[in-house]
Amino acid sequence: MQIQKDFSLKTYNTFGLNVKAKNFIAIRTINDLKKLIQKEKDFFVLGGGSNLLLTKDIDKLVIQIAFKGIEVIGEYDDHVLVQASAGENWHEFVMWCIDHDFGGVENLSLIPGNVGTAPIQNIGAYGVELKDTCMAVETIEIETGNTKTYANSDCKFGYRNSVFKNELKGKYIITNVLFKLSKNKHTLNSSYGAIQSELLKNGIKKPTIRDISNAVIAIRQSKLPDPKKIGNSGSFFKNPIISKAEFEKLRENFKDVPHYTVSKTEIKVPAGWLVEQCGFKGKRFGDAGIHKDQALVLVNYGTATGKEIYDLSKLIQRTVFEKFGIAIEAEVNII
Repeated sequence: MQIQKDFSLKTYNTFGLNVKAKNFIAIRTINDLKKLIQKEKDFFVLGGGSNLLLTKDIDKLVIQIAFKGIEVIGEYDDHVLVQASAGENWHEFVMWCIDHDFGGVENLSLIPGNVGTAPIQNIGAYGVELKDTCMAVETIEIETGNTKTYANSDCKFGYRNSVFKNELKGKYIITNVLFKLSKNKHTLNSSYGAIQSELLKNGIKKPTIRDISNAVIAIRQSKLPDPKKIGNSGSFFKNPIISKAEFEKLRENFKDVPHYTVSKTEIKVPAGWLVEQCGFKGKRFGDAGIHKDQALVLVNYGTATGKEIYDLSKLIQRTVFEKFGIAIEAEVNII
């Protein structure tokens, strides 16, 4: 284990922000991680850097979780149990599942980040969330170094939320995630309108899990910029969920507002639509801006600082609230 000093994190965050870590180390085994946290008490844990806005240098040790491995640990007639290490790239894990004809995560194709950070956000897309296939999350308690496993029900998964983002934040490090995936007979989630349109466009009437994945990839590539080409963290804001009463009041002034029913009393409104209606789509403020094709995505055109992107996000939140009376929350973690 080698600690590097004054280390640039530019290639370790998808915004491409040139912030520095006072000290940096990549950890490749769980045993090495346990040894390190016994000695070091003040550190910052870094995953794939995809859901992160770094607004300043990190004046402590940055530990990058880099251990790998995907393993089938149980196989049954209609499903398998697959364990993936926290350092595995999420999309590569999804592709591995599809290559083995294991279903359940295909709608989550091309989401940036690593397996270990996926439960924290309860990542989701196109009608599917991580909680739908996650059986358990294996962790190390920072204070004691002990291993503790959280079952799905213990994780308190919600919309882009979990126990690891709230009461257990900073107390545990995720090391492995256990998934229950379908085998042979898959239940496909293709009801999302954009997926149906993509399948229809390609003349696919009886889709496979790979067809669903390919459709999702095509949709995401048409809407979201590649972080390797332009710095971004995907969707910056959560889609707000409001009461039916609030929604009816909103629709009095904005008749064409798109929406999705969450429950008998709640409605989800697309944050991207709210931001676009405020005139931000495609706007640029120096090297910080809003993507021309997707108002939900904030981008770094080259030399923007994290602080500039953060200030832009606050301007957008204020403007949306002034126009619609709706508070939109950041989906990314801001440091």
